[in-house]
Amino acid sequence: MASQIPLRSGTALRERARVPAAAELAQIPWLQRLTESERQRAVDALVVTQAQVGDYICRIGRPVTYWFGLLDGLLKMSNDDSQGPVITFTGVAPGGWFGEGTVLKHEQYRYNIQALRRSHVAGLPVDTFDWLLDHSIGFNRFVMLQLNERLGQFIAAREIDRINNPDLRVARNLAALFHPLLAPNVGSVLRITQQELAYLVGLSRQRVNEALSTLSAKGWIRIEYGGLRVLDLAALRQGEL
Repeated sequence: MASQIPLRSGTALRERARVPAAAELAQIPWLQRLTESERQRAVDALVVTQAQVGDYICRIGRPVTYWFGLLDGLLKMSNDDSQGPVITFTGVAPGGWFGEGTVLKHEQYRYNIQALRRSHVAGLPVDTFDWLLDHSIGFNRFVMLQLNERLGQFIAAREIDRINNPDLRVARNLAALFHPLLAPNVGSVLRITQQELAYLVGLSRQRVNEALSTLSAKGWIRIEYGGLRVLDLAALRQGEL
């Protein structure tokens, strides 16, 4: 099994919050879908903070206050270990925005979002999210596509849970991190360590290393310094070993 992530309090996240820089705004995919006035309202409300390894962005049972997006770094979505072993639902890669379902329902979080490495996270307040839903067609379309893709993502996650082949589990989890809509800023290279991938897949680092060697030998990926390059995304999603 993968080793545990160090736990850290997330209270300092609010203290580190600041106004986003222009380069950070350029990494937010849905801003380009807004009109000028809508975009200005969103930019005025957006904040950015830095999460350290182990920080919680969202905690089970906490009320929703922001819609979050990952500018750079790596996050994981999981359940609470108070009811049994931790189960990772998915990873969040750069460019990904998450929690829109919780924001839409104004309910408490039913999952944890935790930083696997130092990460920069953007937040849009709930009241601004609601205003954009009421006034922006472009924003509505983005959220609708997000929800549709998220549904497909979690159906795929259920299928992954039933895969007994560790190599295929790693392949399918990697494919999810290269999703063009849910992680649009990843490109063809994902900056991730074997230990971080082990946290997401639920395998040991050594077993993940073996799986990556297998996928590399098949020509599906290429291991590069500090990360992985995808050579055949379709094979990662649907190929058999």
